[in-house]
Amino acid sequence: MDTHMNDDRIESIAQLQAFLKGVDGTVTFSPETKGNKNKQRMYDWVGKTLSRFRYSRVTKREKNIILSYLETITKRSRVQLKRLVRRKKEMRKLTVQTEDRHLFPTRYGTADIARLIETDNAHGRISGEATKCIMKREFALFGKKEYERMAGISVSHLYRLRKGSHQYLSNILHIEKTRATKVNIGIRKKPTPFGIPGYVRVDSVHQGDSDKEKGVYHINLVDEVTQWEVVGCVEGISEEFLRPLLDELLAAFPFRIKGFHSDNGSEYINNVVAELLTKLSIEQTKSRSRRTNDNALVEGKNASRIRKHMGYTHIPKKYARDIKDFYRVHLNGYCNFHRPCGFATVKIDRRGKEKKKYDSYLTPFEKLRAIPEWETYLREGVTPASLEETATAESDNECAKKLQEAKSKLFKTFAR
Repeated sequence: MDTHMNDDRIESIAQLQAFLKGVDGTVTFSPETKGNKNKQRMYDWVGKTLSRFRYSRVTKREKNIILSYLETITKRSRVQLKRLVRRKKEMRKLTVQTEDRHLFPTRYGTADIARLIETDNAHGRISGEATKCIMKREFALFGKKEYERMAGISVSHLYRLRKGSHQYLSNILHIEKTRATKVNIGIRKKPTPFGIPGYVRVDSVHQGDSDKEKGVYHINLVDEVTQWEVVGCVEGISEEFLRPLLDELLAAFPFRIKGFHSDNGSEYINNVVAELLTKLSIEQTKSRSRRTNDNALVEGKNASRIRKHMGYTHIPKKYARDIKDFYRVHLNGYCNFHRPCGFATVKIDRRGKEKKKYDSYLTPFEKLRAIPEWETYLREGVTPASLEETATAESDNECAKKLQEAKSKLFKTFAR
């Protein structure tokens, strides 16, 4: 507020109106309001002007003229000026409020954010719900007290830390889809497991071509009910490579397999695979036409597991065995015992439309254990005690770190 301005000669609201017409677009004011001293001078002038023109007693039209005058001189918004008017009416005098604003205490400090960074770097920054679930397990299940505070963090606050924390952004690591034929093999339908484990979905992921040379193929099998996942790798998807690998992957599930569902790719819809599944008494089904969601579960896992860890760059066939060993030793155990998955609750509204809400996050082993009489579904030679021992042998973060170290060594062999 310019302290040298003298408007004492303006005595009526009519003069105020004439003043406003005279300065309309021709004169601009740049009041100095920085600092509490200048701000108080401006408040004193506003209070004096309101009193001089008897703001509280004049008509609504005259109040608008007074506010327009104050707005022109002070460069304050109409909302701010009305706030000052209310304050003057309540307190009789306008004063600068210098008391400090209330500051909420910082709940999650650098040590807590470091735990989030550690978890996200280990697991490759998975969803907020799954990350929260892991940190809760680190504290409650594996007894790591440093995760006590982060175990109770809300998912929305977790995302705020990911987005707005300089410490997080400075230390987080950064990271880097497939088609269908027609053969009279397999039943064209969507499997219905009725809450029983053993109905697996399968899909292939190709690791790209380079100079007309094919890359490796990843074979991904996911159980529909528990989301138990077993991944393998082969040099090609011909019968020579696929038959023994499928035999091995199906045997890696801890429960008996009842159903085998794939898209219409010729690598699965052929006599060799059909013969294998018939021998194992497994029902073979395949996706229906124009039903893109029939195999959506495993296709989603292709992105969140295989592409997340292996990327899209071409990997030569000769590394198929190394990748398969990496999956068998590290990735499969991590996915099934230490990587929480979202499970949906399905509600049907009054129009009959299904709505899914992913309100439960469990590891596949926890989901398997939650099935009534789950022990009866285990294959011969697998015991609940052996699965429990595997699940608690190491914490989620410890397993994830080993996975990242093994992956780093694997990719170094690619570089050599």
